[in-house]
Amino acid sequence: MDPAETSMKALRAHARGGAEQLTYEDAPAPGAPSAGEVRVRVRAAAITLDELTWPDTWEADGVDRTPTIPSHELAGVVTAIGPDVDGLAVGDAVFGLVPFDRDGAAAEYVLAPAAGLVHTPAGVSEVVAAAAVLPALTALEALDAHLGLGSGQRLLVRGGTGAVASALIQLARRMGLEVTATVRSQTAVEHARRLGAATVLVGEEPTAASFDAAIDAVGAGTPEWLYRAVRPGGRVVTLQEPPDEDLARAAGVDARFFVVSPSAAALERLGALLAAGELEVAVAQTYPLSEGRTAYAGRSAAGPGKVVLEP
Repeated sequence: MDPAETSMKALRAHARGGAEQLTYEDAPAPGAPSAGEVRVRVRAAAITLDELTWPDTWEADGVDRTPTIPSHELAGVVTAIGPDVDGLAVGDAVFGLVPFDRDGAAAEYVLAPAAGLVHTPAGVSEVVAAAAVLPALTALEALDAHLGLGSGQRLLVRGGTGAVASALIQLARRMGLEVTATVRSQTAVEHARRLGAATVLVGEEPTAASFDAAIDAVGAGTPEWLYRAVRPGGRVVTLQEPPDEDLARAAGVDARFFVVSPSAAALERLGALLAAGELEVAVAQTYPLSEGRTAYAGRSAAGPGKVVLEP
């Protein structure tokens, strides 16, 4: 990026709402990075369709953020380094996560904390690296810090072919867990099994409290049966909203909610998995940045996986 450049193309929303608020337009280009930041030329930006419903997309500390730029999972090339940044240099290929309460990567350039970026492994495409970030980091944190499971224990994953669930199944299998996944249709069964699910339920509810833990990787509105499927004293984890305390109490389970906290160590671990070919990352569809509104409006992209914008 030429320091004289003051504008860039970006996908922005000037008012709260859904995809209909997004406009591909000229926007101010980010200036020089502050301490601990880098400026990145974005090559791939993965999207989460529900992010336009998140409070952090629209405000930070109670202050309105519009016009706001969405998409927080990126891969690109460093173009400028701020003070107090170690380990990264101009020209480095990087991938990682931009905090949810600041402008994202649906743009030609983004300012990002260096702590949320690591080097993209050689041989890993920018599209795959971007698509892996949020699902895999969420899965790793769930398994390491929240589900509390060890080899041989039983995990129930609701939403077995979604991006987060797909990462969960693969990583849980690597830990020696016995995974049961729920899917919406018969067509998804083989995919869930190939990822590592020992049992796949199609639109069915488990009939007994036989799991050591369960995680809802679908979205808001965790159903009552998910709580009842876990043995008393087991754990239920939700990802989109806090669990229903009444349902958790009635089932005798420990229910918790978390928002992923990226770290360089977790990103390095993810990079190693990608480089070794030990984590399959599905990309449902790619769009040019200019078609970002269409990408965010799409709820029926072909096949499972993430949608990625390419500026």
